[in-house]
Amino acid sequence: MEMGLSQSGAARRLNVSRSVVQRLWDQYQSEDSVSRRHVLGRPRVTTPAEGRFLPLSARRRRSTTVPQLVADHFVASERRISATTVRRRLHNAGLYARRPVVCVPLNGRQRRVRLCWAREHVSWTRQQWTSVLFKDESRFTLESDSGRLLIRREQRTRYHQSNTLERRSYRSGGIMVWAGISLGGHTDLHVFHGETLTGVRYRDEILDPYVRPYASAIGNDFSLMDDNARPHRAAVVEDYLEGHGLERMEWPTQSPDLNPIEHLWDRLGRQVAALSPPPRPLDELEQGLLRVWSSLPISVSDNLIDSMESRCRQCIQVRGGHIPY
Repeated sequence: MEMGLSQSGAARRLNVSRSVVQRLWDQYQSEDSVSRRHVLGRPRVTTPAEGRFLPLSARRRRSTTVPQLVADHFVASERRISATTVRRRLHNAGLYARRPVVCVPLNGRQRRVRLCWAREHVSWTRQQWTSVLFKDESRFTLESDSGRLLIRREQRTRYHQSNTLERRSYRSGGIMVWAGISLGGHTDLHVFHGETLTGVRYRDEILDPYVRPYASAIGNDFSLMDDNARPHRAAVVEDYLEGHGLERMEWPTQSPDLNPIEHLWDRLGRQVAALSPPPRPLDELEQGLLRVWSSLPISVSDNLIDSMESRCRQCIQVRGGHIPY
């Protein structure tokens, strides 16, 4: 129009409708520009306050599900929002559904004992760890843990205390096994037949055929890592260890994360579960466990024992709490 053209003439020259020319001319007069306005898109169905409330609720109750958050929002605001909207608000806040780390419960006294133990052993050399036999029992079943429980957490926060689930590790059924590892070697895998492990069975089936010969091979500095399970502390066990001059390393209770053999149990279970065909009866499970254990490389257990300094340091950092192992 500044060139003297009418709106109709400009429309014919530009081959657009007169209404388009009129709208652009009105915009130019009011804004001194005909550039496209920024479009914000579809407005959010949640207010800024609601957008903050949803992640806050998920952080307060880590195991809260999306349907529960949808229901809580309706109770608070009497407005319905979709599960997709809730997930989007949680993702915007960096919260994603993940399986929690399962840990054994720890009370204040147990944390203090763990902290003292870590401080005492953090400076141990590799030569000192060479004399230790780390051992443990574990139970394997034909049914795996479904792990259906999910929590909401931020990325790289898997081992934060608020994202761990404390649960006792006892499980019934299946097959109970025992084994020990040290730098440079490991014992055979022993399968317990029968449900109850007593002090007498522990002495006759473990200490005499496995631990005592292993101690002789290591030498005078041998030390047996032994947790505080009841069969391990029975009077017959104490008498046997004292009678054969076997030293026992004091071990903090509720501390499987400090024991490097725990990672071997996990590896053993995954490799047996991956067998083709998978073991079905318990006798096939037993044979699979024995076969996989005998093929485990010594370097795997050595690397786990070499992590003891790191385990101690991290235990000190969290003041005796759970560590990411």
